[in-house]
Amino acid sequence: MSELYHNRILELAAGIPHLGRLADAEGSALKVSRVCGSTVNVDVKLDTAGERVTAIAVDPQACALGQATTSILAEHAVGATVAEIRAACDGLRAMLKDGAAPPDGRFWELRHLEPVADYPPRHTSTLLAFDAAVAAIDEALAARAAA
Repeated sequence: MSELYHNRILELAAGIPHLGRLADAEGSALKVSRVCGSTVNVDVKLDTAGERVTAIAVDPQACALGQATTSILAEHAVGATVAEIRAACDGLRAMLKDGAAPPDGRFWELRHLEPVADYPPRHTSTLLAFDAAVAAIDEALAARAAA
């Protein structure tokens, strides 16, 4: 287990930016791991075109792995395109479930979570932040389409 909780994972978990909630969020999503009870709530605001994240807030109640992933998301989401966040979510899932290469680009630090692939019970909590971010973005885009 020591390879899971190496120094960089613990640093990320201890330094999560954009903690809290956005009072004027366009989209919000709470994801829960039924395996361990970890939760991550993500609030987002998008630019006028609905293509980039302009603000994010995160509220993780998760293990160190979930907190580390939340930290990586929160650190790099502002300014990211919706496509970049979706690709990072898909890339993280593929890395954990299929042995794919770690995501690169803006979310390159997800590579620190590569050892989690060997521990399937930890996959869900590790994916929570990005799953919540995608769901929050989808909610924001759906609300705009309905308006």
